[in-house]
Amino acid sequence: MSDTPSTLARLLPGLGRQTLVMGILNVTPDSFSDGGLFLGEAAARAQAETLVADGAALVDIGGESTRPGHSPVPAEEEQGRVLPVIRALAARLPVPISIDTYKASTAEVALRAGARIVNDVWGLQREPDIARVAATHGAPVIAMHNRETIDPGLDIVDDMRRFFERSLDIARRAGIPDADIVLDPGIGFGKSWEQHLEALRRLPEIRALGFPLLVGVSRKSLLGRLHDRETRPVDRLHGSIAAHVLAGTLGADIVRVHDVAAHIDAMRVVDAVMRPDRT
Repeated sequence: MSDTPSTLARLLPGLGRQTLVMGILNVTPDSFSDGGLFLGEAAARAQAETLVADGAALVDIGGESTRPGHSPVPAEEEQGRVLPVIRALAARLPVPISIDTYKASTAEVALRAGARIVNDVWGLQREPDIARVAATHGAPVIAMHNRETIDPGLDIVDDMRRFFERSLDIARRAGIPDADIVLDPGIGFGKSWEQHLEALRRLPEIRALGFPLLVGVSRKSLLGRLHDRETRPVDRLHGSIAAHVLAGTLGADIVRVHDVAAHIDAMRVVDAVMRPDRT
């Protein structure tokens, strides 16, 4: 067996030793929490630099909102949003950029522009050619669980296992090594409210598949439902931290967040308790 570290391990040297924080950068007009705030290149660059200064291990750039009820964006428009930002940041940031897309063509041009990881909210299954694109560029992939329809009667973890089997088959056939694959249970996507909580509760069962886990609950509406008051997404920091502390305790390796600095502090506590021999 080769001792050469995987691409993922080289890009994220802290993976497995600490709970890493991925910073979210939406260059969209309609994302549920911060749509329009970072649409311009200068604003996006400043936000990315803030995320990294606050401790983000990687920055996830997306040009199409995936909030409930979103309108799909043509690939050309998505690329027009993300490419100037990726080009401006790739040589400036000391951490890797992931491209948040399910479109093979967007992944291709984003990787050429300097992105290093593909983060696909459809687990490589909406456009399977995205796996070939990632493999050609030697890029690791994040495969997220998703569903077209919500079925409250499903055992959601069994559904995830079957979904990820398909994703892994696509990735392997394209030539992506297992060591360069991250799984994401897709909290907030294609599930009932109860299933979101069940997915979080049963994270160890997904972690048992043997792949690093990414969990993203930041500012999502399921947190608002747990509050005893009306909240805007930006007001859900405390719930976001609680959900990600739970996720880190149950096996998440990466948490995807809007508020990096606060989560860095929280994950340090998680790691001190849960990974004392590695911190």
